[in-house]
Amino acid sequence: MAIVRWEPFRDLMSLQERMNRMFDESVGHVRGANEALDSGAWSPAVDIYETEQAIVLKAELPEINQKDIDIRIENNTLTLRGERKFERETKEENYHRVERSYGAFCRTFTLPSTVDQDKVKAEYKDGILKVTLPKREDSKPKQIKVGVN
Repeated sequence: MAIVRWEPFRDLMSLQERMNRMFDESVGHVRGANEALDSGAWSPAVDIYETEQAIVLKAELPEINQKDIDIRIENNTLTLRGERKFERETKEENYHRVERSYGAFCRTFTLPSTVDQDKVKAEYKDGILKVTLPKREDSKPKQIKVGVN
């Protein structure tokens, strides 16, 4: 079993993000179907994990063109913006159900001071945006060997 550092505000922030997502989804269902398609306030699902070398963020952005994705870092804040356009290949009256969200999105994440902002990399493949946030050398864990006399 791994020892995990306790961060008391992590659960609180996670709860706040879930509550915001539930509120956004419930408001989206109250609006009419056409209005929800046009305004399309939605938020892509994101996984964030940490390795010894970096913090990695993966966002699900299916059917979004790479040119419609904007990634910025300002004041220790990572911002993902983009838009999934509703392609009207089929007449609206021919749809039986529209459950996927369309329109613009914006997600922001506060970065820890351990991230080396000059070396951030992003790649987009198969509808998944992967942003790698390398850690600074001085913040990486170091192993110290103990000698026996």
